[in-house]
Amino acid sequence: MTQDTIRSREIRTGWLLTIPALVVLALVYAYPILWAFWLSFFNENLSTNLEPVFAGVDNYTRMALDGRFWTSLGNTAVFTITSLILELVLGMGIALTLNRAFFGRGAVRTIAILPWALPTALIALAWRWIFNDQYGVWNDMITNWIPILSEPVNWLGDPNWAIWSVVAADVWKTTSFVAILLLAGLQSISGDLYEAHSIDGASPWQSFWQITVPLLMPQILIATLFRFAQAFGIFDLIEVMTGGGPGGSTEMVALYIYATVMRYLDFGYGAALVVITFLILIAVVALAAFALSKVRNAAGVES
Repeated sequence: MTQDTIRSREIRTGWLLTIPALVVLALVYAYPILWAFWLSFFNENLSTNLEPVFAGVDNYTRMALDGRFWTSLGNTAVFTITSLILELVLGMGIALTLNRAFFGRGAVRTIAILPWALPTALIALAWRWIFNDQYGVWNDMITNWIPILSEPVNWLGDPNWAIWSVVAADVWKTTSFVAILLLAGLQSISGDLYEAHSIDGASPWQSFWQITVPLLMPQILIATLFRFAQAFGIFDLIEVMTGGGPGGSTEMVALYIYATVMRYLDFGYGAALVVITFLILIAVVALAAFALSKVRNAAGVES
């Protein structure tokens, strides 16, 4: 039996084993998306009419002129990009630290993953207390313990500070997830590479950029992909901490969709918002998958 025959048989077996999962995913994910796409061409608002009326692309035209939608999209972009950059930088630092041998490393690794394991709503509630302008521990620290400011700041009530407060809470919770992904990649890199590089006269900083980052790029892209999807669809953290306020300064796309569908009962327009959000996510996922394939091919890894 030739290698090509064995390979083709393995591929067929793989597809046969994958088909049940693909069918389940199609039922769970594909059907709702297709139904939302269909509904987006109708005007179905239970507060004004009970029967759906075909509206063509009116919902998408309305979206293009909807200032609240563009504001929420801008808030989502700021939140996603800022938190993602901070999580990658901090996660890399934590992963490099946990990759070193030291006493109690196993216990430290367990503690490091705890923020990610805790429920998001619980974390959001804790951070809402921390940032409270009257009795929050953060104001107490920067006004009494380390007197940086002379008076407390309304972190969640000031539009200039609220977005950065929710970013801080999200970074605290999800950095550990990025760190664990990067740590798994670091442990697959042979120490002989660093030893040989140091013999050639390279500094630790040069080894980081010339060995660690290139070989860790697949894990970096995977972490970026996961965190982008999660941050772009953020809901529970923002809902508990600020509810999208003050003045819509922390309203994300997911909160706007929720308000459109559940509060205003505008299902047609809400479906159009879902479709556009889905297309944005698909575009980013496709770009990340393309970049990942290029990185894997450059590293000589079979896809």
